[in-house]
Amino acid sequence: MKPLEGIKVLDMTRILAGPWASQLLADLGADVIKIERPGTGDDTRSWGPPYLRDAEGQETGEAAYFLCTNRGKQSFAVDFTTQEGTDLVRKLALEADVMLENYKFGGLAKYGLDYDSLAKENPGLISCSITGFGQTGPNKEKPGYDAMIQATSGLMSVNGVADGEPGAAPLKVGVAVSDLFAGFYAANGIQAALIQRGRTGKGQQIDIALYDCQVAALANQATNYLISGQAPGRMGSAHPNLVPYEVFTASDGHLMVAIGNDAQFTRLIEQLGLNQFEGDERFATNRGRVENRGDLIPAINEKFAQHQITHWIDVLDNAGIPCGPVQTIDQVFASEQAQARELKIDMPHETAGIVPQVRCPVRMSGSDVGSQIAPPLLGQHTVEVLNTLGLSKDEITALKEKGIVQS
Repeated sequence: MKPLEGIKVLDMTRILAGPWASQLLADLGADVIKIERPGTGDDTRSWGPPYLRDAEGQETGEAAYFLCTNRGKQSFAVDFTTQEGTDLVRKLALEADVMLENYKFGGLAKYGLDYDSLAKENPGLISCSITGFGQTGPNKEKPGYDAMIQATSGLMSVNGVADGEPGAAPLKVGVAVSDLFAGFYAANGIQAALIQRGRTGKGQQIDIALYDCQVAALANQATNYLISGQAPGRMGSAHPNLVPYEVFTASDGHLMVAIGNDAQFTRLIEQLGLNQFEGDERFATNRGRVENRGDLIPAINEKFAQHQITHWIDVLDNAGIPCGPVQTIDQVFASEQAQARELKIDMPHETAGIVPQVRCPVRMSGSDVGSQIAPPLLGQHTVEVLNTLGLSKDEITALKEKGIVQS
């Protein structure tokens, strides 16, 4: 039995943050019905290339972006801007344990699909709203996409090449981390609310803002500022609180060295042959190394440049020093570690035959985690969902002919 088996989730989200949360709930066993617009569906279905290809190499029209975050769900394509469509979604919401939505502030109220309206008939409903800036504050009505949240939250101010160095500029992270953080916080909040409902019998509304989540995820950088009063800046791959803790250049590429304590540093300088630093009080403690990094890092870089990455990985691994090569994504999936952990999985797909996926990273000794249901085609489960609502074949046909649903 999966941890969330029997939990019904109505997923009215699109793009990434909401679907990321609902995919995790699906991986944990929840029954997730994804509401999509007839004709176009979730915006990310068209966010390509690349697109999934079938056995003959032909594109299926399913974008990789959509496929990364929608496994384990049923697709119900319905136009809820119509009264008949609203009624169908409302019926699902009144039977649901959880409703996830990422519509703009107040956007569902005009359809009677907001939490306050639904909770009158389903007091156990847990409704999670994901927006750019939350349900309060001067920016509550502004749209929020990951890139702008990375900028406005302060993340880009600490990510990128430092001022005064070639290529200096703020950079966004290579994946939509603001969306992903919001998805994780949403999934955690939902599960906490389910536990509380088990004690009280009452549901509640959860307000998740991408902005809040990304500010919270600044972690030590945010607290560095709150404690010191000094806003941190960009440092490339270097760490503001630990030295050496950054990327170094070997003769054939780059490797990351992450020194977390003084004993590791002592072993590092021994392996690098930096005898001049032994007993040097400037570098005896991490505080000293942070304050004198400019005198230390160039000497370490000079040593690393003398040999290949594989040489240094062997040397440092044997000395118990945390390190690793900077790998490309193809190298990651080809690695023995990724293969041993079976991080790439293949799932049967309706049109392509097989769709590759990244395995759910949650592993539990007493539960089977990870959905085996491929990301759905648009409207793939519409008829199935309508059947559960008790509609007859003629009623379903009439809804299709009106364009209210798509299958």
